[in-house]
Amino acid sequence: MGEPTTIGAEDEIEATSTRFRLKTFSSLRYQDFRYLWTGTLFMSGGQWIQQVTLGWLLYDLTGSSMLLGALNGLRMLPFLISGPLAGVAADRMDRRKLMLNAEYVLVLATLGMGGVVASGLLQVWHLFLFTLITGIAWSFNEPVRQSLIPNVVPKEELMNAVALNSAGFNLNKVIGPALGGLLIALFGAAGNFFVQGVAYMCVLVTIYLMRVPATPDQARKSTVFANLKEGLGYVWSTPVVFALMMADLLPRIIVVPYQALMPIFQKDVLKVGPEGLGMLMAAPGIGAVLTVLLLASIAHSFRRKGLLLLGALSFLGIFLILFSLTTSFPLAILALVGVGGCQIFFMAITNALLQMIVPDELRGRVMSLYMLDRGLIPAGSMLAGVSAHVIGAPTTVAWMGSLVIVLAVLMAWKAPIIRELKA
Repeated sequence: MGEPTTIGAEDEIEATSTRFRLKTFSSLRYQDFRYLWTGTLFMSGGQWIQQVTLGWLLYDLTGSSMLLGALNGLRMLPFLISGPLAGVAADRMDRRKLMLNAEYVLVLATLGMGGVVASGLLQVWHLFLFTLITGIAWSFNEPVRQSLIPNVVPKEELMNAVALNSAGFNLNKVIGPALGGLLIALFGAAGNFFVQGVAYMCVLVTIYLMRVPATPDQARKSTVFANLKEGLGYVWSTPVVFALMMADLLPRIIVVPYQALMPIFQKDVLKVGPEGLGMLMAAPGIGAVLTVLLLASIAHSFRRKGLLLLGALSFLGIFLILFSLTTSFPLAILALVGVGGCQIFFMAITNALLQMIVPDELRGRVMSLYMLDRGLIPAGSMLAGVSAHVIGAPTTVAWMGSLVIVLAVLMAWKAPIIRELKA
């Protein structure tokens, strides 16, 4: 097996000498994690600005909500198709080169798209091609970045590091869409792509500065197909890993699509204007940021992470039901803050537990399989839309919450291996 971490004596001295009054940010004492985390901030910021810009351009060109749905689905599709191969690449190839190549693709594609928009020659197919190219690059980049976290912090800081990584992403989930709209108003859509290009260049800098451990050589001794089969076999034959993967997959497909129903709640249930829709969309992100900071703070003191996972899943269902029942806008915002908080709390714990359990030489493949659910989210959104049309949005969300609670009860009853997990 390869070395599980690249933390050396210099890091230990730095970690000891640098004092944080709160343990919330304790993993940031490690230099290489700071580079990784800073890169996550720039990456996610660029992604959210891009998502707003692409949606605005497409709807401005076509006025088609169907094409908007198709574009968002295409963004996630590479995680379902090329994602498993990306995991194999993360376990076979030089991880620094893999991240750099993916980032160069993002920089060139983004700057090129900015040039197309600025030229006035933009057509719909440009948006779809650009989305496909960047989606493939992200599907190769993210499993590597995720699999590196255990290499740049010690095991006792892993939960804190995963929580802070999630906090950075969700902070941009709140800020990014608003910033993207403001940038469109100030500089036009083309300027947004150039801003994204600069953000991705900053990610390149952090990759060059970070010490990336050598990739274990076990995977290179076999074929790509054999590597893929080995990763699938490991997940299937390791009960705790399989249980965690299923525990994460089902709620994402069942729960995440509630966000697609927000325009219905805004107009027909809560009867607020477009500014209300923006607040409804931002509320889960605010809850997510606050909650992962809480998780980062308590990660050192609460060892029964399996119980935290099940508790977060149960409260996620409760907050969804509360949201479905209210017609008060302030109460709806509070419920969505709870939904976002419980959702990311659950996901961050699952992510950290997987990274603690999975050996380094398999981590890229397992994390890419863990991300397959992103490719299934559009299908879940479609089902949620059909259900809302047939039985109404509030009833649909109430059923989502009920199913999540049932899942938590079944996991506690039928999968004690999760309930007993400690870290």
